[in-house]
Amino acid sequence: MKIVNAEEKHIPAIRDIYAHHVLHGTGSFETDPPDAHQMLTRLEKIRSLGLPWVVALQEDKVIGYCYLTRYRERYAYRYTLEDSIYIAPTAQRQGVGKALLRHVIGWAEAQGYRQLIAIVGDSNNQGSLKVHQQAGFTEIGTLKNIGFKHGLWLDTVLMQRPLGDVNRSIADDRPIAN
Repeated sequence: MKIVNAEEKHIPAIRDIYAHHVLHGTGSFETDPPDAHQMLTRLEKIRSLGLPWVVALQEDKVIGYCYLTRYRERYAYRYTLEDSIYIAPTAQRQGVGKALLRHVIGWAEAQGYRQLIAIVGDSNNQGSLKVHQQAGFTEIGTLKNIGFKHGLWLDTVLMQRPLGDVNRSIADDRPIAN
């Protein structure tokens, strides 16, 4: 398995992976899968911010992807990012999520970010909870019954991971993300 930056050629596979999770899972609170053009627009937006969107390849086949976004738009949140990660059903429980998460955590630390947030859709999403816990995230809280999908009320679990020395002072107060 190798991890590379996502490119336009990966969009059909990314879209298929995400569509599966939208239609059959509760990890995403979307109910209608975006089309390939919408997924490309999302990729381009993230890249325009200088943030990573990576894919895991197994023999040139996309088996998972992960990207980072700003946690919130307000300026004071500029050192905090949020991750999103989706794995193809046939590649789950094989270390793909762990490798993708490790990759983006390393990138975020190298860039000087201080906190990484995971917002896990569905408190029963044991795969996502476990991979985040193994990557050093701690559960901060649960928003109860805030989503309704597939006839079920769903919770959202908030997780947080410090990056680098979070208590170190910042000499330069310029934003690190566009």
